[in-house]
Amino acid sequence: MTINNSRPVNSTDSSTPELSPSDIQGVIDRILAKDSAVEAKAPGDKQRGRALALSDSDSGHSVHDGEQQDLEERRALRRVAGLSTELEDVTEVEYRQLRLERVVLAGLWSEGTAADAENSLKELAALAETAGSEVLDGIIQRRLKPDPGTFLGSGKAQELKDIVTATGADTVIVDSELAPSQRRGLEDIVKVKVIDRTALILDIFAQHAKSREGKAQVELAQLEYLLPRLRGWGESMSRQAGGQVGSASAGMGSRGPGETKIELDRRKIRTRMAKLRREIAGMKPARETKRANRHRNSVPSVAIAGYTNAGKSSLLNRLTDAGVLVENALFATLDPTIRKAQTEDGIGYTLADTVGFVRSLPTQLVEAFRSTLEEVADADLILHVVDASHPDPEGQIAAVRTVLTEVDARKVPEIIVLNKADAADPFVLERLRQREPRHVVVSARTGEGIPELLQAISEGIPRPGVDLELLVPYERGDIVSRLHQEDAEILSVEHGEAGTQLHVKVREGLAAELEQFVTHG
Repeated sequence: MTINNSRPVNSTDSSTPELSPSDIQGVIDRILAKDSAVEAKAPGDKQRGRALALSDSDSGHSVHDGEQQDLEERRALRRVAGLSTELEDVTEVEYRQLRLERVVLAGLWSEGTAADAENSLKELAALAETAGSEVLDGIIQRRLKPDPGTFLGSGKAQELKDIVTATGADTVIVDSELAPSQRRGLEDIVKVKVIDRTALILDIFAQHAKSREGKAQVELAQLEYLLPRLRGWGESMSRQAGGQVGSASAGMGSRGPGETKIELDRRKIRTRMAKLRREIAGMKPARETKRANRHRNSVPSVAIAGYTNAGKSSLLNRLTDAGVLVENALFATLDPTIRKAQTEDGIGYTLADTVGFVRSLPTQLVEAFRSTLEEVADADLILHVVDASHPDPEGQIAAVRTVLTEVDARKVPEIIVLNKADAADPFVLERLRQREPRHVVVSARTGEGIPELLQAISEGIPRPGVDLELLVPYERGDIVSRLHQEDAEILSVEHGEAGTQLHVKVREGLAAELEQFVTHG
């Protein structure tokens, strides 16, 4: 991706220069993907089109990731880049393939440094590629605040139009949330479809949601985004008749303002949103019941949270052999996965993989996925996974903590897990170590630091706190067997004449059951 933040001298000229016949033919060739100069890889360009926000260490999966059948199913539906939908011969109709959307990115640099603005645009490029498009170019404007009419200034909007024309792009993606008027104003200038960052993220969620609850949550978020952005034109804005279809001369019931088509659409959307909220609320008791069972049995819970593509699913697979889908893409997995694990000394706990976060995560998604994010707020320990090889890991940490604050999870103890240590800069790792006192450096791909992480989890989860001295008769072997389970910790065992003497630590619920065997303590 090429990021262009310079303005040509004539960019403020509102008149569009006339194109010569050769220029017009060049644009047509690029649109039909026949221009080999555009499609061919540049010398030394190892992977044209891959956004820098995606990891370069895409060297496969570890044995802990399992067979990854879900990944094969997802990749089986990839569209083919470089093929056109336009036909030269009618006989090609059986062989045509849909080509990828070709997009140009646009962003504003209103605060921070130029590097921050470029990192944000690179992340937008990664989001666009995850959604299934090809990024052709990018543009950044230095501006204190967005233009109320077109988001970009008039000169930069005209420059964006020239880039769209030259590259043959069919979509413009803006690195911010656009007001409806701004989107229409920018579309009127560039003459192609314009979408914003929020719509792009919602599209990715819609592609990757698999469970019934996940699909309902994504649809609810999309409808909340769409409701204030409905557009109407032509006859769709005309008023409907009150009781009979026709003009006022049709008789009683046909007079009055009636209901416009756009109002009808809004009412249908609100009705659908209300139904989705009821469905999501109906799914909540099942998850709360499972959570209540864990609380009743005093099973500690550990939630894996972090920025998207930081390696949360890979870490879960490394710790539990869960076989969760792993892909070098943003928001590859949305549905939470919970697995059982155990410390070296036999204390059981659960590990929950949650949806990834991103800068400026749409408010609609936070609200729609609030029931899923409650898993983080109710956890006893959070493993905050950070991509240490990312250009701006501190920015990722701040973005994740912002979302954790929104779901009331900042009070939960947190361990910073600096992942991808095998690909990270040692100086960056040392800087993060100094910044975050409670941290563990790991590599989910190679296994580096995993024993230290397991030790940190063992020390961080709530452990049995009731200290007891027990004398268990030999005929009550079931009690000794019970103490070897995951909610008790045996400190010492001695076999005497009267039975088995044990020094144990148990949870409060089990302590009441063992009252008859207590000798002292």
